Amino acid sequence: MLHLPINHCIMEQLYEFFNRKLKGTPTDFLRYRYHQIKWNGRAFGLVGPRGVGKSTMLLQYIKQNLSPTDTLYVSADHLYFSEHKLVELADRFVKMGGKHLFIDEIHKYEGWSRELKQIYDSYEDLQLVISGSSILDIYKGLADLSRRMPIYTMQGLSFREYLSLFHHIQVPAYSLDDILVHNAILPDIDHPLPYFHDYLRKGYYPFGKDEEYEMELMQVINQTMEVDIPQHIQANISLGRKLKSLLMVVAQSVPFKPVMQRLAEATGINRNDIANYLIYMERAGMIAQLRDTTGGIRGLGKVEKLYLDNTNLIYTLAPHHAEIGNIRETFFMNQMRVQNDIVSSKISDFEIDGKVFEIGGRKKGQKQIESAADGYIVKDDIESGYANVIPLWAFGLNY
Repeated sequence: MLHLPINHCIMEQLYEFFNRKLKGTPTDFLRYRYHQIKWNGRAFGLVGPRGVGKSTMLLQYIKQNLSPTDTLYVSADHLYFSEHKLVELADRFVKMGGKHLFIDEIHKYEGWSRELKQIYDSYEDLQLVISGSSILDIYKGLADLSRRMPIYTMQGLSFREYLSLFHHIQVPAYSLDDILVHNAILPDIDHPLPYFHDYLRKGYYPFGKDEEYEMELMQVINQTMEVDIPQHIQANISLGRKLKSLLMVVAQSVPFKPVMQRLAEATGINRNDIANYLIYMERAGMIAQLRDTTGGIRGLGKVEKLYLDNTNLIYTLAPHHAEIGNIRETFFMNQMRVQNDIVSSKISDFEIDGKVFEIGGRKKGQKQIESAADGYIVKDDIESGYANVIPLWAFGLNY
Protein backbone atom coordinates (compact mmCIF):
# COMPACT_ATOMS: atom_id res chain seq x y z
CA MET A 1 0.00 0.00 0.00
CA LEU A 2 1.37 3.43 -0.94
CA HIS A 3 1.74 5.89 1.94
CA LEU A 4 0.96 9.53 1.29
CA PRO A 5 3.74 11.88 2.35
CA ILE A 6 3.14 13.57 5.68
CA ASN A 7 2.01 17.05 4.89
CA HIS A 8 1.23 20.11 6.92
CA CYS A 9 -2.50 19.53 6.60
CA ILE A 10 -2.34 16.17 8.37
CA MET A 11 0.08 17.50 10.99
CA GLU A 12 -2.34 20.36 11.58
CA GLN A 13 -5.04 17.82 12.49
CA LEU A 14 -2.78 16.35 15.16
CA TYR A 15 -1.94 19.80 16.52
CA GLU A 16 -5.62 20.76 16.56
CA PHE A 17 -6.41 17.59 18.54
CA PHE A 18 -3.55 18.41 20.95
CA ASN A 19 -4.60 22.05 21.39
CA ARG A 20 -8.23 21.12 22.02
CA LYS A 21 -7.17 18.63 24.69
CA LEU A 22 -4.78 21.16 26.24
CA LYS A 23 -7.41 23.90 26.37
CA GLY A 24 -9.88 21.63 28.15
CA THR A 25 -7.38 20.42 30.76
CA PRO A 26 -7.93 21.80 34.29
CA THR A 27 -4.84 22.39 36.43
CA ASP A 28 -6.42 23.07 39.83
CA PHE A 29 -6.02 19.46 41.04
CA LEU A 30 -2.88 17.35 40.58
CA ARG A 31 -2.68 13.63 41.27
CA TYR A 32 -0.27 12.19 43.89
CA ARG A 33 2.03 10.89 41.17
CA TYR A 34 2.57 14.31 39.60
CA HIS A 35 5.32 15.32 42.05
CA GLN A 36 6.98 11.88 42.07
CA ILE A 37 7.81 11.68 38.35
CA LYS A 38 11.18 12.80 37.01
CA TRP A 39 9.60 14.81 34.23
CA ASN A 40 12.82 15.83 32.50
CA GLY A 41 13.99 12.25 31.93
CA ARG A 42 14.79 11.46 28.31
CA ALA A 43 12.14 8.75 28.13
CA PHE A 44 9.59 7.25 30.54
CA GLY A 45 6.21 5.59 30.62
CA LEU A 46 3.09 6.02 32.73
CA VAL A 47 0.71 3.10 33.20
CA GLY A 48 -2.33 2.41 35.32
CA PRO A 49 -5.87 1.03 35.14
CA ARG A 50 -8.35 2.66 32.78
CA GLY A 51 -9.99 5.83 34.01
CA VAL A 52 -7.57 6.91 36.77
CA GLY A 53 -6.45 10.16 35.07
CA LYS A 54 -3.16 9.38 33.30
CA SER A 55 -3.89 11.41 30.15
CA THR A 56 -5.06 14.40 32.18
CA MET A 57 -1.85 14.38 34.23
CA LEU A 58 0.37 14.36 31.12
CA LEU A 59 -1.58 17.27 29.65
CA GLN A 60 -1.37 19.16 32.96
CA TYR A 61 2.40 18.88 32.93
CA ILE A 62 2.59 20.08 29.33
CA LYS A 63 0.24 22.99 30.05
CA GLN A 64 2.22 24.14 33.08
CA ASN A 65 5.79 23.50 31.97
CA LEU A 66 6.28 23.12 28.21
CA SER A 67 5.79 25.21 25.10
CA PRO A 68 3.27 24.03 22.48
CA THR A 69 5.76 25.19 19.81
CA ASP A 70 8.09 22.23 20.44
CA THR A 71 5.71 19.78 22.15
CA LEU A 72 3.16 17.36 20.71
CA TYR A 73 0.67 15.09 22.49
CA VAL A 74 -0.98 12.40 20.35
CA SER A 75 -3.20 9.43 21.03
CA ALA A 76 -2.06 6.24 19.29
CA ASP A 77 -5.64 5.41 18.33
CA HIS A 78 -5.94 8.66 16.28
CA LEU A 79 -7.10 8.09 12.69
CA TYR A 80 -3.76 9.52 11.51
CA PHE A 81 -2.04 6.25 12.46
CA SER A 82 -4.22 4.18 10.15
CA GLU A 83 -2.03 5.43 7.29
CA HIS A 84 1.17 6.61 8.99
CA LYS A 85 3.79 5.18 11.27
CA LEU A 86 5.03 6.45 14.62
CA VAL A 87 8.52 6.63 13.14
CA GLU A 88 7.28 8.90 10.34
CA LEU A 89 5.61 11.19 12.85
CA ALA A 90 8.71 11.39 15.04
CA ASP A 91 10.94 12.14 12.06
CA ARG A 92 8.68 14.92 10.79
CA PHE A 93 8.21 16.33 14.29
CA VAL A 94 11.96 16.51 14.98
CA LYS A 95 12.58 18.18 11.60
CA MET A 96 9.99 20.83 12.55
CA GLY A 97 11.94 21.57 15.75
CA GLY A 98 10.00 19.22 18.05
CA LYS A 99 11.58 18.29 21.39
CA HIS A 100 8.88 16.60 23.51
CA LEU A 101 6.68 13.83 22.08
CA PHE A 102 3.91 12.41 24.29
CA ILE A 103 2.14 9.28 22.96
CA ASP A 104 -0.99 8.22 24.83
CA GLU A 105 -2.79 4.85 24.52
CA ILE A 106 0.45 3.49 23.05
CA HIS A 107 -0.71 -0.13 23.34
CA LYS A 108 -3.36 0.51 20.66
CA TYR A 109 -0.66 0.87 18.00
CA GLU A 110 0.46 -2.48 16.61
CA GLY A 111 4.20 -3.06 16.81
CA TRP A 112 4.71 0.04 18.96
CA SER A 113 7.66 -1.25 20.99
CA ARG A 114 9.82 -1.93 17.93
CA GLU A 115 9.19 1.53 16.47
CA LEU A 116 9.63 3.18 19.85
CA LYS A 117 13.08 1.62 20.18
CA GLN A 118 13.94 2.88 16.69
CA ILE A 119 12.80 6.43 17.60
CA TYR A 120 14.73 6.30 20.89
CA ASP A 121 17.93 5.22 19.13
CA SER A 122 17.57 7.65 16.20
CA TYR A 123 16.69 10.96 17.87
CA GLU A 124 18.84 11.59 20.93
CA ASP A 125 17.47 15.09 21.53
CA LEU A 126 13.83 14.02 21.54
CA GLN A 127 12.07 13.40 24.84
CA LEU A 128 9.69 10.42 24.57
CA VAL A 129 6.81 9.92 27.01
CA ILE A 130 4.31 7.10 26.59
CA SER A 131 1.23 6.07 28.53
CA GLY A 132 -1.43 3.42 28.35
CA SER A 133 -4.12 1.51 30.17
CA SER A 134 -3.08 -1.98 29.14
CA ILE A 135 -0.41 -2.41 31.80
CA LEU A 136 0.14 -5.98 30.61
CA ASP A 137 0.96 -5.01 27.03
CA ILE A 138 3.22 -2.14 28.04
CA TYR A 139 5.37 -4.22 30.39
CA LYS A 140 5.59 -6.95 27.77
CA GLY A 141 6.47 -4.49 24.98
CA LEU A 142 9.09 -2.65 27.02
CA ALA A 143 11.13 -5.73 27.87
CA ASP A 144 14.07 -4.51 25.75
CA LEU A 145 13.60 -0.83 26.63
CA SER A 146 13.05 -1.14 30.36
CA ARG A 147 16.51 0.02 31.44
CA ARG A 148 16.26 3.10 29.26
CA MET A 149 12.62 3.86 29.96
CA PRO A 150 11.45 3.79 33.60
CA ILE A 151 7.78 3.01 34.08
CA TYR A 152 5.63 4.82 36.65
CA THR A 153 2.35 3.25 37.75
CA MET A 154 -0.66 5.24 38.94
CA GLN A 155 -3.65 4.08 40.96
CA GLY A 156 -7.07 5.65 41.45
CA LEU A 157 -7.88 8.44 43.90
CA SER A 158 -7.07 8.11 47.57
CA PHE A 159 -9.65 9.35 50.07
CA ARG A 160 -7.40 12.42 50.50
CA GLU A 161 -7.42 13.14 46.75
CA TYR A 162 -11.18 12.60 46.60
CA LEU A 163 -11.64 15.31 49.26
CA SER A 164 -9.59 17.70 47.14
CA LEU A 165 -11.14 16.92 43.73
CA PHE A 166 -14.77 16.45 44.78
CA HIS A 167 -15.05 18.87 47.72
CA HIS A 168 -12.07 21.29 47.40
CA ILE A 169 -10.88 20.27 50.87
CA GLN A 170 -7.07 20.29 50.96
CA VAL A 171 -5.35 17.75 53.22
CA PRO A 172 -1.64 16.80 53.14
CA ALA A 173 -0.56 13.17 52.68
CA TYR A 174 0.46 11.46 55.93
CA SER A 175 2.99 8.65 56.39
CA LEU A 176 1.86 5.40 57.99
CA ASP A 177 3.78 6.36 61.15
CA ASP A 178 1.90 9.69 61.30
CA ILE A 179 -1.43 7.89 60.93
CA LEU A 180 -0.56 5.45 63.73
CA VAL A 181 0.20 8.25 66.23
CA HIS A 182 -3.03 10.12 65.37
CA ASN A 183 -1.36 12.95 63.45
CA ALA A 184 -3.59 12.39 60.39
CA ILE A 185 -6.40 14.88 60.90
CA LEU A 186 -9.04 16.66 58.83
CA PRO A 187 -9.06 20.18 60.34
CA ASP A 188 -11.82 21.52 58.07
CA ILE A 189 -14.19 18.57 58.57
CA ASP A 190 -16.15 18.02 61.78
CA HIS A 191 -17.69 14.73 60.64
CA PRO A 192 -15.59 12.72 58.14
CA LEU A 193 -17.85 9.66 57.89
CA PRO A 194 -20.42 11.01 55.36
CA TYR A 195 -17.55 11.95 53.01
CA PHE A 196 -15.91 8.58 53.62
CA HIS A 197 -19.05 6.59 52.81
CA ASP A 198 -19.52 8.58 49.59
CA TYR A 199 -15.89 7.88 48.63
CA LEU A 200 -16.37 4.14 49.13
CA ARG A 201 -19.23 4.17 46.59
CA LYS A 202 -17.95 6.52 43.90
CA GLY A 203 -14.74 8.30 44.89
CA TYR A 204 -11.95 6.10 43.53
CA TYR A 205 -12.20 7.19 39.88
CA PRO A 206 -11.88 10.88 38.88
CA PHE A 207 -15.02 10.53 36.73
CA GLY A 208 -17.07 9.68 39.85
CA LYS A 209 -18.65 13.14 39.66
CA ASP A 210 -20.25 12.35 36.29
CA GLU A 211 -23.98 11.73 36.17
CA GLU A 212 -23.39 8.58 34.10
CA TYR A 213 -20.71 7.35 36.50
CA GLU A 214 -21.96 3.77 36.91
CA MET A 215 -22.35 3.31 33.16
CA GLU A 216 -18.83 4.71 32.57
CA LEU A 217 -17.38 2.37 35.18
CA MET A 218 -19.12 -0.61 33.57
CA GLN A 219 -17.53 0.43 30.26
CA VAL A 220 -14.11 0.45 31.95
CA ILE A 221 -14.77 -3.04 33.33
CA ASN A 222 -16.06 -4.40 30.01
CA GLN A 223 -13.18 -2.92 28.00
CA THR A 224 -10.61 -4.33 30.43
CA MET A 225 -12.11 -7.82 30.66
CA GLU A 226 -13.41 -8.29 27.11
CA VAL A 227 -10.70 -6.48 25.11
CA ASP A 228 -7.48 -5.69 27.01
CA ILE A 229 -6.82 -9.06 28.65
CA PRO A 230 -7.93 -11.32 25.74
CA GLN A 231 -5.87 -9.19 23.32
CA HIS A 232 -2.85 -9.41 25.60
CA ILE A 233 -2.92 -13.21 25.64
CA GLN A 234 -4.09 -13.38 22.01
CA ALA A 235 -7.26 -15.25 22.94
CA ASN A 236 -10.64 -15.06 21.27
CA ILE A 237 -13.52 -12.97 22.47
CA SER A 238 -15.32 -15.86 24.19
CA LEU A 239 -12.56 -15.82 26.83
CA GLY A 240 -13.64 -12.26 27.72
CA ARG A 241 -17.06 -13.57 28.76
CA LYS A 242 -15.48 -16.27 30.91
CA LEU A 243 -13.17 -13.72 32.52
CA LYS A 244 -16.16 -11.53 33.35
CA SER A 245 -17.88 -14.48 34.99
CA LEU A 246 -14.66 -15.08 36.99
CA LEU A 247 -14.74 -11.43 38.06
CA MET A 248 -18.38 -11.82 39.16
CA VAL A 249 -17.55 -14.93 41.19
CA VAL A 250 -14.83 -12.93 42.94
CA ALA A 251 -17.21 -9.97 43.40
CA GLN A 252 -19.84 -12.13 45.10
CA SER A 253 -17.48 -14.15 47.27
CA VAL A 254 -14.72 -11.83 48.43
CA PRO A 255 -12.68 -11.79 50.50
CA PHE A 256 -11.95 -15.49 50.16
CA LYS A 257 -9.04 -17.86 49.81
CA PRO A 258 -9.04 -18.91 46.17
CA VAL A 259 -9.68 -22.59 45.51
CA MET A 260 -8.76 -23.09 41.87
CA GLN A 261 -10.97 -26.13 41.36
CA ARG A 262 -14.02 -24.29 42.70
CA LEU A 263 -13.33 -21.28 40.47
CA ALA A 264 -12.87 -23.57 37.46
CA GLU A 265 -16.22 -25.27 38.07
CA ALA A 266 -18.01 -21.93 38.50
CA THR A 267 -16.62 -20.36 35.32
CA GLY A 268 -15.79 -23.15 32.87
CA ILE A 269 -12.15 -22.00 32.75
CA ASN A 270 -9.40 -24.61 32.81
CA ARG A 271 -8.16 -24.98 36.39
CA ASN A 272 -4.51 -24.65 35.27
CA ASP A 273 -5.17 -21.26 33.64
CA ILE A 274 -6.95 -19.55 36.52
CA ALA A 275 -3.87 -18.46 38.51
CA ASN A 276 -2.47 -16.70 35.41
CA TYR A 277 -5.80 -15.05 34.60
CA LEU A 278 -6.03 -13.74 38.17
CA ILE A 279 -2.59 -12.13 37.77
CA TYR A 280 -3.71 -10.48 34.51
CA MET A 281 -6.87 -9.21 36.23
CA GLU A 282 -4.78 -7.89 39.13
CA ARG A 283 -2.37 -6.00 36.87
CA ALA A 284 -5.28 -4.54 34.93
CA GLY A 285 -6.75 -3.04 38.11
CA MET A 286 -9.76 -5.32 38.52
CA ILE A 287 -8.79 -7.46 41.52
CA ALA A 288 -6.21 -7.46 44.32
CA GLN A 289 -4.50 -10.57 45.70
CA LEU A 290 -3.24 -10.59 49.29
CA ARG A 291 -0.14 -12.77 49.53
CA ASP A 292 1.89 -14.17 52.40
CA THR A 293 5.61 -13.53 52.85
CA THR A 294 6.88 -16.83 51.40
CA GLY A 295 8.08 -15.11 48.24
CA GLY A 296 9.65 -12.25 50.18
CA ILE A 297 7.85 -8.93 50.50
CA ARG A 298 8.34 -8.04 46.84
CA GLY A 299 8.00 -11.62 45.60
CA LEU A 300 4.91 -13.51 44.57
CA GLY A 301 4.03 -15.30 47.79
CA LYS A 302 1.13 -17.68 48.20
CA VAL A 303 -2.24 -15.99 47.64
CA GLU A 304 -4.17 -15.95 50.91
CA LYS A 305 -7.17 -13.82 49.91
CA LEU A 306 -8.80 -12.38 46.80
CA TYR A 307 -10.45 -8.95 46.76
CA LEU A 308 -11.91 -6.70 44.12
CA ASP A 309 -9.41 -3.93 43.42
CA ASN A 310 -11.39 -1.12 45.06
CA THR A 311 -14.68 -0.51 46.85
CA ASN A 312 -16.29 1.29 43.89
CA LEU A 313 -16.09 -1.96 41.94
CA ILE A 314 -17.92 -3.79 44.75
CA TYR A 315 -20.86 -1.37 44.69
CA THR A 316 -21.04 -1.46 40.89
CA LEU A 317 -20.59 -5.20 40.26
CA ALA A 318 -22.27 -6.73 43.29
CA PRO A 319 -24.29 -4.13 45.24
CA HIS A 320 -26.37 -6.86 46.91
CA HIS A 321 -23.20 -8.61 48.07
CA ALA A 322 -21.57 -5.43 49.40
CA GLU A 323 -20.81 -6.96 52.80
CA ILE A 324 -19.43 -4.33 55.18
CA GLY A 325 -16.48 -6.43 56.41
CA ASN A 326 -15.36 -6.96 52.83
CA ILE A 327 -15.69 -3.23 52.03
CA ARG A 328 -13.54 -2.30 55.04
CA GLU A 329 -10.78 -4.77 54.17
CA THR A 330 -10.86 -3.85 50.48
CA PHE A 331 -10.47 -0.15 51.33
CA PHE A 332 -7.54 -0.78 53.69
CA MET A 333 -5.70 -3.00 51.21
CA ASN A 334 -6.40 -0.67 48.28
CA GLN A 335 -5.13 2.47 50.03
CA MET A 336 -2.14 1.02 51.85
CA ARG A 337 -0.56 -0.92 48.95
CA VAL A 338 0.44 2.29 47.10
CA GLN A 339 3.14 3.34 49.59
CA ASN A 340 3.62 0.13 51.61
CA ASP A 341 4.32 -3.59 51.24
CA ILE A 342 1.15 -5.19 52.56
CA VAL A 343 0.95 -8.95 53.24
CA SER A 344 -1.33 -11.36 55.08
CA SER A 345 -0.91 -11.79 58.83
CA LYS A 346 -1.01 -15.07 60.74
CA ILE A 347 -2.94 -13.54 63.64
CA SER A 348 -4.97 -10.71 62.09
CA ASP A 349 -6.10 -9.30 58.73
CA PHE A 350 -2.96 -7.56 57.41
CA GLU A 351 0.70 -6.97 58.17
CA ILE A 352 2.92 -4.03 57.11
CA ASP A 353 6.59 -3.89 58.18
CA GLY A 354 6.00 -6.13 61.21
CA LYS A 355 2.92 -4.17 62.34
CA VAL A 356 -0.36 -6.09 62.34
CA PHE A 357 -3.81 -4.64 61.65
CA GLU A 358 -7.22 -6.04 62.56
CA ILE A 359 -10.06 -4.35 60.69
CA GLY A 360 -13.58 -4.07 62.09
CA GLY A 361 -16.50 -1.94 63.18
CA ARG A 362 -17.07 0.23 66.22
CA LYS A 363 -17.30 -2.80 68.59
CA LYS A 364 -14.15 -4.60 67.43
CA GLY A 365 -12.09 -5.67 70.48
CA GLN A 366 -8.38 -6.24 71.12
CA LYS A 367 -8.47 -10.04 71.48
CA GLN A 368 -7.25 -10.82 67.95
CA ILE A 369 -3.97 -8.91 68.40
CA GLU A 370 -3.20 -9.71 72.07
CA SER A 371 -0.09 -11.67 71.08
CA ALA A 372 1.19 -9.01 68.64
CA ALA A 373 4.33 -7.03 69.49
CA ASP A 374 3.01 -4.10 67.43
CA GLY A 375 -0.72 -4.40 66.79
CA TYR A 376 -3.51 -1.98 65.82
CA ILE A 377 -7.28 -2.13 65.74
CA VAL A 378 -8.67 -0.28 62.72
CA LYS A 379 -12.28 0.74 63.33
CA ASP A 380 -14.90 1.90 60.89
CA ASP A 381 -17.69 4.24 62.06
CA ILE A 382 -15.53 6.24 64.49
CA GLU A 383 -14.50 9.85 63.95
CA SER A 384 -11.23 9.80 65.88
CA GLY A 385 -8.85 7.27 67.42
CA TYR A 386 -7.03 6.69 70.70
CA ALA A 387 -4.08 4.51 71.84
CA ASN A 388 -3.75 1.69 69.26
CA VAL A 389 -7.26 2.24 67.82
CA ILE A 390 -7.19 4.07 64.48
CA PRO A 391 -10.20 5.21 62.42
CA LEU A 392 -10.40 3.40 59.08
CA TRP A 393 -10.82 6.63 57.06
CA ALA A 394 -7.39 7.89 58.26
CA PHE A 395 -5.63 5.28 56.11
CA GLY A 396 -7.07 7.04 53.07
CA LEU A 397 -4.72 9.98 53.71
CA ASN A 398 -1.53 7.99 52.97
CA TYR A 399 -1.08 9.19 49.35
